[in-house]
Amino acid sequence: MGTYFGTDGIRGVAGETLTPEFALRVGRAAAVAMTARRGPSPRFLVCRDTRLSGPALEAALTAGIGSGGGVVETVGVLPTPGLAALVLQRSADAGVVISASHNPFADNGIKFFNSEGRKLSDDEEAEIEELLAADPPCATGAGFGRSEPLDGAAELYVDGLLSRLEPDLRGVHVAVDCANGAMTVAAPRAFVAVGADVTCLCCEPDGLNINAGCGSTHTELLQEVVRADGYDLGLAFDGDGDRVLAVDRDGGLVDGDFVIAILARHLRSEGRLRGDTVVTTVMTNLGFHHAMEREGIAVKVTDVGDRYVTAEMLAGDYVLGGEQSGHIIDHDVSTTGDGLATALLLLEALRASGLRLDEAASFMERLPQRLANIAVRDRDELPECDAVWSAVEIEQQRLDGTGRVLVRPSGTEPLVRVMVEAPHAEECDDVVERLSMVVREHLA
Repeated sequence: MGTYFGTDGIRGVAGETLTPEFALRVGRAAAVAMTARRGPSPRFLVCRDTRLSGPALEAALTAGIGSGGGVVETVGVLPTPGLAALVLQRSADAGVVISASHNPFADNGIKFFNSEGRKLSDDEEAEIEELLAADPPCATGAGFGRSEPLDGAAELYVDGLLSRLEPDLRGVHVAVDCANGAMTVAAPRAFVAVGADVTCLCCEPDGLNINAGCGSTHTELLQEVVRADGYDLGLAFDGDGDRVLAVDRDGGLVDGDFVIAILARHLRSEGRLRGDTVVTTVMTNLGFHHAMEREGIAVKVTDVGDRYVTAEMLAGDYVLGGEQSGHIIDHDVSTTGDGLATALLLLEALRASGLRLDEAASFMERLPQRLANIAVRDRDELPECDAVWSAVEIEQQRLDGTGRVLVRPSGTEPLVRVMVEAPHAEECDDVVERLSMVVREHLA
């Protein structure tokens, strides 16, 4: 991670760390960096989610790209995976998403995609950071860039996705929570197109209500609606649409570990799981590993962050990977995590198996897991904090192979995350409590 870039681009509170002035500088630096890589007048696509600060940051970023000699197509509100797809469809040199994903509305962020529709590498982000520090001069004369709007971006994204993946979902009764975010237009359009009977929840963004008590980080409303009104299942997206979680007909939450397990089993049955391997992160539940072992499916493990999952998938030519959060990638369909693609793939797998969601998920048993987020003065102090690592080693010895402990810094916030899995929930709670006390004592 650099000075500004975390595990998923630049993120901060809009108007404080993430101001229009800063967005302009980022845009100019990105245009200069892309000119060095791709030649004069690099072409950018820029989109945003539904946050109140989005239009101002979009305008500033677009002005910055133009002042660095870039050419911009602005597409307005669009899910992150839609932007990645349109970069490829329109042969752009880069794409930029203005979004803070699942964070509250007051936050915002800037994340970049390259010409292949994938997140920038660490080296590419470092180039932009160096240019930010150097503050390159504004382009002049004929070297100045320009911008123009691109209409119908959501339709282009959905139509392109359904050209690669179009399950027959006639008769499926599904409730979809769009988190008052970027999936508000795209998701209902896609489900109607494939024949599903769809009800959309939280599809009225007002700039302030994105992720507010809804979406993949707050599934309680969706769980209640699905259970009470007799839906086959529910689907909850996050604010920028790159994640999805599912809810079974009884209101039970089915997280990304279960969804990846269902998809892995389905793809393998059809001979589409290349290398009989799936890629996950260190946060993936041990129960997932046990289930995959029983199925004869290998698991590759990476650090947290979709860029690391993607890198491992590309290195091994694997088709499926993702995270417990519901950020899931099928490289035969999308270049990046795509909540809508994942939802359609999941429904395709259920239709092919003839199983309900709860039945399909039952072959995996989740070990009790607890996660604590501890506010710290500087997350970068964690690697050198011997007291924390000594405590971790003691807890791992206590678990004696029956569970595991993971302590790591957040990639986007001043937090240390403590995750524990154990055979019993009470044991998880005890270990988390002891480790959290040590983290607070030495890092808070």
